[in-house]
Amino acid sequence: MSNTSNFRQAIRNAQGQALVGPNVIANALPYVGGGLVLTALGTYGGLNVLATNPGLFMPTFWVALIAELALFFVARGVAEKGNNSTALPLLATYSLLSGYTLSGIVFVALGTSGVGIQGIAIAALGCGVTFVAARQIGSNLSDQDGMALTQTVQLGIIALLVVLVGQLILSFFGVYTPSWIEIGISGIGVLLFVGAAVVDFYILPRTYRNDQYLPAALSMYLTYINLFIFILRLLIAFNRD
Repeated sequence: MSNTSNFRQAIRNAQGQALVGPNVIANALPYVGGGLVLTALGTYGGLNVLATNPGLFMPTFWVALIAELALFFVARGVAEKGNNSTALPLLATYSLLSGYTLSGIVFVALGTSGVGIQGIAIAALGCGVTFVAARQIGSNLSDQDGMALTQTVQLGIIALLVVLVGQLILSFFGVYTPSWIEIGISGIGVLLFVGAAVVDFYILPRTYRNDQYLPAALSMYLTYINLFIFILRLLIAFNRD
């Protein structure tokens, strides 16, 4: 959910501007792919910990989550200053930590009847299909439509974040979301991050120069990781006993 701050900054930077980095997305794509590969490795490591020493997972999960959140802001700040040689290892570490924290929901998906490995494949395929469609739509948005969509998605993600924090607080008191509400929340999350994928193709070339590919890659990475998570959540909610 860290890309809510990206949206706010992007709106300020992009309003009324022409393209400043027409090739920034093409330059960013190899780094998005590399980050996703590292995330898969981090997830594999987390699944191994869950399989061999489950009691160790939650303490290390919280440490990884805190480190991931701190590293996000540090890495993004360094990347936006153009210090790519320093930002790249920070972003690589961030991707590994993100994979480790992601392993919890992947573990639940693997253990949920009707989801399993095929559900993970569906979520990954959904991200790929979204990328193809978003590239076509987002690259051809008018300024009026692009800014309207950006602001709508931003507000939606902020509202979604509030709901998720509420879910987390209630879970500490033993109150868990019924399946039908979880389906609704997850479905809205999927729609919002599909919208965010379209927004990326509109707003990133108006926000970053061609040589600022790492912060652009981070924004895209966050979009597709969150989309993957919400597709998995939706599948798990549909198949919850």
